[in-house]
Amino acid sequence: MLSRVLLAVLGGVWGGRLAWHLWRRVSRETEDGRYRALREHWQGSQLKFLVFFQAQALLVLLFSLPFLAVSRASSALPVWSALACIVWLACVAGESIADDQLARFRADPANHGRTCRAGLWRYSRHPNYFFEWLHWFSYVLLAVGSPWWALAWLGPVLMYLFLRYLSGVPFTEKQALRTRGDDYREYQRNTPMLFPWFPKTSDRSPP
Repeated sequence: MLSRVLLAVLGGVWGGRLAWHLWRRVSRETEDGRYRALREHWQGSQLKFLVFFQAQALLVLLFSLPFLAVSRASSALPVWSALACIVWLACVAGESIADDQLARFRADPANHGRTCRAGLWRYSRHPNYFFEWLHWFSYVLLAVGSPWWALAWLGPVLMYLFLRYLSGVPFTEKQALRTRGDDYREYQRNTPMLFPWFPKTSDRSPP
């Protein structure tokens, strides 16, 4: 029972925060450059966009399996529930901070065409993706004791594969190279891609 209650609260708040963040972004900004590039590449084909978005919708089924694993847990030990909450809180806080730092950087017209190196973005080129991926381990912890516990691992495994190799990092970095060129290439050379660490050199920071 405890694991199901925590699943409802943690999953609900996580989804609500992400939806609010995306709403704020799309309501204030022009079309995402990544989708604009796809539209140009596909020559405005609505059929290809339909297939693209329907494929994303089908992925919801895969990412719901970790939640199903948690719901099948007959009981949850307090220690695993506590660890799950700690991981969730740290990751949602980290992702929120990264999103806020990037939003404030992009809101300044003086930073147009420049790469954000503020805060967490100094130590990872994609700190928001890093915390998004890491947060899925909270459901692995909540599912301890479930007969379907192995399904909970689909969350972090699939999220890493999609963020690192498919829809996350590759699309974002291609768009960054198109819009920021050499400044982003320098950022790539000096800053870890996903896992936060110190820059290789004294990377320049925005004034």
